[in-house]
Amino acid sequence: MTATTSTALDALYVYGIAPAPLRTPRTPGVGGAPVELLTESGLCAAVSAAPTQLRARRRDLMAHQSVLDELAAQAPVIPMQFAVLTRDADAIREQLRTGRDHLSAQLDGLKGRVEMNLKGATVPGYFARLVHQDEGLRTLARRTRRRPDYDANVRLGEAIARAVRQEAQRAAREVLARLAPFAERTVQGTLDDTHVLSTSFLVRAADEKRFREAVAEQAHRFGDRLALSVTGPLPCYSFVDTAPAAAGA
Repeated sequence: MTATTSTALDALYVYGIAPAPLRTPRTPGVGGAPVELLTESGLCAAVSAAPTQLRARRRDLMAHQSVLDELAAQAPVIPMQFAVLTRDADAIREQLRTGRDHLSAQLDGLKGRVEMNLKGATVPGYFARLVHQDEGLRTLARRTRRRPDYDANVRLGEAIARAVRQEAQRAAREVLARLAPFAERTVQGTLDDTHVLSTSFLVRAADEKRFREAVAEQAHRFGDRLALSVTGPLPCYSFVDTAPAAAGA
């Protein structure tokens, strides 16, 4: 199911904020609307007319990303999340004027940097090696084989799943320790039943290749228990604070 938001007729959709001047993105925005740049106090905001019904459809998510990519190819960008709106052009110009110092400092910190996101998921097949190595699991497995029943199987399954996750968590901590020197900052993401690692890294664009190579090395080292996947380069969503500029959004 896709969530739908009704928007005001004169609302503007905001993609991001960057130093002025910039070339206006040629990529169509959300809902196919043309993108324009509103300039104030040495900053500019990329905006377009907000569609009447704003939905998180794949094509609109991709349009949002494409506009940010065009901006980021020219200058550092403070990216907005999907579906950030402002009342009108005067409101966004006022936000740029009053938040200029805060926003300019944010942009200076993003210059020449990209965000790389790393996720790590447990590898269920690692349980056989754990049973072989762990005396407690071996004992439980032997008892279950001798007296198999539903409760014994459940206890064994829970013990193995817990051990697999703990081992993946240990690997994740070591991976983070080895990758941290490549980043200026890191931000912890949300974990779930599958993922034991979700971290965003603020990396110098010039170091992206070295970062990827380091991830590949860790994937080879811990691949039997931790499946790593890296996404990026991304706009630096995790490393900006747009609160002063978004007050009227």
